[in-house]
Amino acid sequence: MQSRTSAPRTGRPRSAAADAAILEATRAALVELGWSKLTLGDVATRAGVAKTTLYRRWAGKNELVVDAVAVLFDELELPDRGSLAADIEGVVLQFAAILGRPEAKTALMAVVAESTRDEPLRERIRTSIVDRQKRLVLEGRARATARGELPPESDPAAAARTADLIFDVVAGAVVHRTLVSAEPADEDWVRSFTRVLLLGLRGATSEA
Repeated sequence: MQSRTSAPRTGRPRSAAADAAILEATRAALVELGWSKLTLGDVATRAGVAKTTLYRRWAGKNELVVDAVAVLFDELELPDRGSLAADIEGVVLQFAAILGRPEAKTALMAVVAESTRDEPLRERIRTSIVDRQKRLVLEGRARATARGELPPESDPAAAARTADLIFDVVAGAVVHRTLVSAEPADEDWVRSFTRVLLLGLRGATSEA
């Protein structure tokens, strides 16, 4: 395999604006056409770029759709509301709001369904979406520790396992609530969910 530096490109450099247009067009196509009918040719037309432009950036539809979804979840931020409970409520409400958007709902359900028979696609979802968003858990624990709400973490391996578990619980609950049960993740639900999460978190911390 040639390295990127072995053969200099003769075309125009990669454009962030073109990337954004392509990812937006991908999400729009998913909402309108669904996974099975979406093609790179249709996305290129919607984005106003050549089909070869897509293939220079993405190997195929799977990679393109995952990246189109990942951009949405990169919008998540951990708000500083003054307490761990309030911070969790803030980020969960953001997450639920993103999942409520048609382009996020359609795209996420499509890639998850497709990934059940595609291990490389599952791995791309893990690295591009799941692993990138675990930063929110790490930021939240660090902030809560600095406030004195949680004790310092002395065992890095145990801390990593706990972070993984917290992420799985939050993501699983919100995805199930909004996409599977199709129930609202409103402020009352988020407040109740946060109370349950904190009881488990503090119990796990005290046992560590």
